[in-house]
Amino acid sequence: MIEQYVRDLQEVDETQVAVVGGKGAHLGGLSRIDGIRVPAGFCVTTDAFRRIVAEVPAVDDQLDQLSRLNPDDRATIRTLSAQIRRTIEGITIPADLATAITRALAPLGEHAAYAVRSSATAEDLPTASFAGQQDTYLNVVGPSAILQHISRCWASLFTERAVTYRRQNGIDHRTVHMAVVVQQMVFPQAAGILFTADPVTGNRKVATVDAGFGLGEALVSGLVNPDVFKVRDGEIVARTIAAKQRAVHALPAGGTEEVTIDAQRQEQPALTDAQVVRLVQLGRRIEAHFGRPQDIEWCLADDGFQIVQSRPITTLFPIPVAETGDQENHIYVSVGHQQMMTDPMKALGYSMWQLTAMVAMHEAGGRLFVDVTRRLAAPASRSVLLDVMGKGDPLVRDALETVLDRDDFIPSLPDTAPGRPPAGSAPAPIETDPAIVTELVERSRASVAALERDIRTKTGPALFDFLLDAFKEHKRVLADPASMQVIMAGMEATWWLNDKLLEWLGEKNAADTLTLSAPDNITSEMGLELLAVADVIRPYPELVAFLQGVEHDRDETLLDELAKLTGGTAARDAVETYLDRYGMRCAGEIDITRPRWRERPATLVPAILDNVRNFGPGAAEHRFEQGRQKAQKKEQDVLSRLRALPDGDRKADEVKRMIDRDRTFIGYREYPKYGIVSRYFVYKQALLEEAERLVQADVLPEKEDVFHLTFQEFHDAVRSHRVDVRLIQQRKDAFRAYHALTPPRVLTSEGEAVTGAYRRDGVPAGALTGLPVSAGTVEGRARVILDMAEADLEAGDILVTPFTDPSWSPLFVGIAGLVTEVGGMMTHGAVIAREYGLPTVVGVERATRLIRDGQRIRVHGTDGYVELLP
Repeated sequence: MIEQYVRDLQEVDETQVAVVGGKGAHLGGLSRIDGIRVPAGFCVTTDAFRRIVAEVPAVDDQLDQLSRLNPDDRATIRTLSAQIRRTIEGITIPADLATAITRALAPLGEHAAYAVRSSATAEDLPTASFAGQQDTYLNVVGPSAILQHISRCWASLFTERAVTYRRQNGIDHRTVHMAVVVQQMVFPQAAGILFTADPVTGNRKVATVDAGFGLGEALVSGLVNPDVFKVRDGEIVARTIAAKQRAVHALPAGGTEEVTIDAQRQEQPALTDAQVVRLVQLGRRIEAHFGRPQDIEWCLADDGFQIVQSRPITTLFPIPVAETGDQENHIYVSVGHQQMMTDPMKALGYSMWQLTAMVAMHEAGGRLFVDVTRRLAAPASRSVLLDVMGKGDPLVRDALETVLDRDDFIPSLPDTAPGRPPAGSAPAPIETDPAIVTELVERSRASVAALERDIRTKTGPALFDFLLDAFKEHKRVLADPASMQVIMAGMEATWWLNDKLLEWLGEKNAADTLTLSAPDNITSEMGLELLAVADVIRPYPELVAFLQGVEHDRDETLLDELAKLTGGTAARDAVETYLDRYGMRCAGEIDITRPRWRERPATLVPAILDNVRNFGPGAAEHRFEQGRQKAQKKEQDVLSRLRALPDGDRKADEVKRMIDRDRTFIGYREYPKYGIVSRYFVYKQALLEEAERLVQADVLPEKEDVFHLTFQEFHDAVRSHRVDVRLIQQRKDAFRAYHALTPPRVLTSEGEAVTGAYRRDGVPAGALTGLPVSAGTVEGRARVILDMAEADLEAGDILVTPFTDPSWSPLFVGIAGLVTEVGGMMTHGAVIAREYGLPTVVGVERATRLIRDGQRIRVHGTDGYVELLP
């Protein structure tokens, strides 16, 4: 019976989280590492907790209420969690359980001092550390006090912060149980925290030591600033010695107190350099044992270190695995920042993108990265890459240059051999001929139609063999030289116009206006055509009222229900026509697992209602014509001013040719992405049919489970009719955890997330700096929107969001300006913002956190900053 409720730390290891919780399991594992000292102690197991909770059935009812609460209802969560804690603390510990605990104290000394620490089963996990979410009590003396504090630890499973943290991490309250660790108290002269990877930059080769006098509680509580040491390769590379005026010491009778440090000691280091290096060596041993970077709590007593806790650092962004598995340094650039989708992707999503991409990509944290090391190593290819990156996203270029400034990080390679064009060189020029664009669009449509026709008869392993061939055609279409020529011609014309008109007329970003309502832009047409859908619905109040009451889960019946109402048949047909052309799109569309508009048409309802409310009939044609006339007027103005300059006729003729070229080709920039997602939806429909067959054969519980398999694993499952369900669950847990990680624009093989900076003057104090991508200045109400399906916009609003891929363009027709956290000059959101004439600033770090929903802001789309107005 004693073993059921009490386990010595020496008897447990990290495999026994369910019995002794995360902290207890890690301490048990630590005690088994050669050379690591852990204070002696024992664990009160989760069986004891379950027995206590079973004593009072009221806890079950309270947990039911807690699980039904809205996560945003903080007041009710606070009240109910406090009730649960009081209930648990009020339960008398049964005599046999109390005896088991006090007997475990006897070998260590019943009246010695102990640390009593909570150890939940959802604590110190690889994906969620729960640091600080439950309680720890130091210097507890005497059996009765220890029993009382064990009850408090049990109750701390339901602190408001612990309950909220579990909700944020998708963890069911009923699946979490509490063990308690009881350890001999250490009375240190110094204590603190060791991170075996830099917690700020993520660099795995740099360890950080925080140190202070006395108990570590002084640092954890923020009572003092710690000494900070950074150690790399066994050497201290940086140190900051703080003035440590206060410390926390243990009292002889139990408990702790704050004390004042003698003035002459306050600025002395808490550790010697030799002690810092020795501590980091111990940390590396612990890290090697657990297989991942650790956040370690340590104490220094009698010139020896004791480890009182070690947990994984869960905030580090994972490092891509080098393709060759070598040990050389690598530099990776984020794909998501180029594609305007920085959310994590599921395994099928990122593996399909890898198989259909034109360059090798590496997965980390559910995101994809391109290894640019070799291109940066040679001067010519480095120059081309930095130029392209700088025009797209200056933060990426600046981050790359930051790494390159470390002369020894990557070796220099010779330039490409003579006679071969350098990597990334511009394609050959083409004539300014609209027929080229028409032909490219027709080729893409024909390729998609052939795919739809040929895939219909493919099932089982033959489907996957067919898809592998289809991916080759996919890449062939993307690599069409004519397509690349058109895209580059449009971008180069834009850059040329902006450069020359700034030089000759002093006008910034003039191409933004000159390309308004350019033809053949499939993404801007998508936004305008949704205005036409609203025209069909607007005359019928019954339809509007119905859509206002639509829930997001009504997708399967939405269109049929719509057709039953007055005017509903025409409305349904209008939506169907729209979905026929654009139903393959969705937010985050590069991830094939994301639900498409055709699968979830209710996603479009908020945008349709915004259009009904904010626009009148014929708005689509009016907006397009208005943009065309504005561009024409701008062209006439520019040419007239140029002709008044010295050598003006020549300059005006050059600009006219380049305006025509820009307007001919710039719209096509959006079409290749449309072709990709069109093909993706065909792939997805066939793969989901195959997943349904696996469900029918009892191989899978749900067809969406295949989203957590890579393409090859899915292929293997179809071939063998076997699936590793544990792998699927691990991937689901990891995917959930990846949402808490912010992907860096640039990442090194050492794990360092390199952040670039905007290096320019003229930005007012307090303004948020970004990249200007669409000219103009606008002031209005900020609407911070994280999910397109939650959009509720009024005319004149400024949309503030993390990123906008093409699926967001239907919202652009009704807003006055745009601010995003991610983006570049030629990313999709920027292109469409210019098409619609929206003043836009992208790449504004933490914009959705720094700008409040409803706050008035002023967007300077020409100069690239956002003012927060009172």
